[in-house]
Amino acid sequence: MIPVILSGGSGSRLWPLSRESYPKQFLPLASEYSMMRETLERLQGLEELAQPIVVCNEQHRFLVADQLCKMQTQPHSIVLEPEGRNTAPAVAIAALAAIEQDQDALLLVLPADHIIDNITAFHNSLKIANESAQEGKLVTFGVVPTSPETGYGYIKASETYNASPIMHSLPVKQFVEKPDLKTAESYLASGDYFWNSGMFMFKASRYLDELKQHAPDMLDLCVKAYSSAEHDMDFVRLENEAFAKILGNSIDYAVMEKTDKAVVVPLDAGWNDIGSWSALSEISGQDESENVASGDVLIEDSQNCYVRSEYRLVAVLGLQDQVIVETADAVLVASRDKAQEVKRVVERLKLEERPERIHHRQVFRPWGTYENIDEGERFLVKRIVVNPGASLSLQRHKHRAEHWVVVTGTAKVTRGDELLELHEDESTYIPVGMKHRLENLAEVPLEIIEVQTGSYLGEDDIERFDDVYGR
Repeated sequence: MIPVILSGGSGSRLWPLSRESYPKQFLPLASEYSMMRETLERLQGLEELAQPIVVCNEQHRFLVADQLCKMQTQPHSIVLEPEGRNTAPAVAIAALAAIEQDQDALLLVLPADHIIDNITAFHNSLKIANESAQEGKLVTFGVVPTSPETGYGYIKASETYNASPIMHSLPVKQFVEKPDLKTAESYLASGDYFWNSGMFMFKASRYLDELKQHAPDMLDLCVKAYSSAEHDMDFVRLENEAFAKILGNSIDYAVMEKTDKAVVVPLDAGWNDIGSWSALSEISGQDESENVASGDVLIEDSQNCYVRSEYRLVAVLGLQDQVIVETADAVLVASRDKAQEVKRVVERLKLEERPERIHHRQVFRPWGTYENIDEGERFLVKRIVVNPGASLSLQRHKHRAEHWVVVTGTAKVTRGDELLELHEDESTYIPVGMKHRLENLAEVPLEIIEVQTGSYLGEDDIERFDDVYGR
């Protein structure tokens, strides 16, 4: 069984913590580990488990590689999508990669941003799904609903679910869209409906056969994009032109709603997709007034509030049913009943071309991080951290000079034709137009303060001559 980890989402409903360049699957929201790592960790203990295939946005490739490295997990491949095209083509590409290795490959398709509390129950559902998938069925996992949730799509089974120790897969009768509250209440009462988890299991060859029947144009373009892909270590860079022509669609719409081989396996394992701040609040520890506090937070005379602080003290007084999330460069204040609509704020930020939609103040790069700590009309101050053994590109700037001061660690600096070694409290100056590079050859992080001065200080003022990360 090959895990296929779908890591293409942006998690816009969890803004300002989740952002386009660093979305929720890379954040430690429910434990000390990221949600992607939790997704892979919960598979431990399964028999005959192969190396995972991860499908992600190209700009997240080093974040994915870093997560796998921390787990000491060697992937089957990391497939890089030039742009998002939803789940149907993403899984088609993974299936094409899998059958190269094994014509009978069995795929377990998992979004990278879900929470499952009961691992034993999850594994039991996987065993039932395995039996049906081996018989040629396309299995989806239906979460046993605990409330009339309006934020999820639903799956109607052909039989009423009976929570007995002996479970089996149920034929799918219908996929339905997110309902209103009254309809969701009727679904819950009937016992015929499950929340649509977005998790699947099937043979790679069976899925491709179904896609050929129901979405042949999509399959043809996926084959072209994969057959012309460039392989760079673990990365598979899909061919841009063919992939861009794909009309994006979900597995549900493209295949599952049309096939006669769809079955649903009940999943009663404490599942949550952490799709909103309210959902995160439900799995977090609450005080006697049903408040959730995370970080440096003081709450007085308030009820049913979710308050999260990342950098500063946040004090809350006399509020009810509110979500308050503080980060270094943005603060969200929202009524809890509007938690599903936070993406409207993100859409507004996109229209206004605000950088807060894309980046945090701390920006992650394959070599480490940088953080803007002060700026003015002709200067910008950054804190730069270079990971052990990492190196920035050999580059130059047309419009700015840079002053570097080493705070901790040892820096190897290329400065024109010079090679320098700088230690703590030592500094250097890079004039406008001079080629330069910063490297950390030590086994501990290198931290420097960089002061930029010049007429233009944008990140796009970089001309690269050599880069180990292929940018």
